[in-house]
Amino acid sequence: MSDTHTVVLVEGRSDKSAVEALAERHGRNLAAEGISLVAMGGATNIGTYLGKFGPPGRDLRLAGLCDVGEEGDFQRSLERAGLGSDLGRADLEALGFFVCVADLEDELIRALGTITVEDVIDSEGELGSFRTLQRQPAWRESNTHAQLRRFMSAGSGRKIRYSSLLVAALDLDHVPRPLDLLMTHLSTTRSH
Repeated sequence: MSDTHTVVLVEGRSDKSAVEALAERHGRNLAAEGISLVAMGGATNIGTYLGKFGPPGRDLRLAGLCDVGEEGDFQRSLERAGLGSDLGRADLEALGFFVCVADLEDELIRALGTITVEDVIDSEGELGSFRTLQRQPAWRESNTHAQLRRFMSAGSGRKIRYSSLLVAALDLDHVPRPLDLLMTHLSTTRSH
């Protein structure tokens, strides 16, 4: 991390996996560019990581992704780290922090469409497991999108594995907005 000039803070390993997969699809090696991806183990840890890598710590350039439910934590922590005050969504984006509606899996499912996501699940040999979930009383009445989100979060390591698989299935002209903006933001770090 000694050559690092930019740190991208993401909530978890599935988000990190998705960003890595998208960078790879764009032919980029973030580590070689001096960009380090850090999975924080949950959004509530943002303050710790801002202290370590932001102005109070190593004073590196920062960026990140968060879920809409964690936006307030990110805003308050960025403000406490001295990166602004009364930060709104546009301010977060100007700082390089982008908010996923619901979460990254939700963004990816919307971008791909449920049929494509089911095809990805099928290619992994798990369509039968997904159909079993769809028949469960708790999920029977839910729409396919909600069922897919639940399926991704159920099962050990599934969320991490599918985040990169879903990114691999994306049309690069239809990358979810937060991921697309993050990649664009990271392109501007190359010259720094």
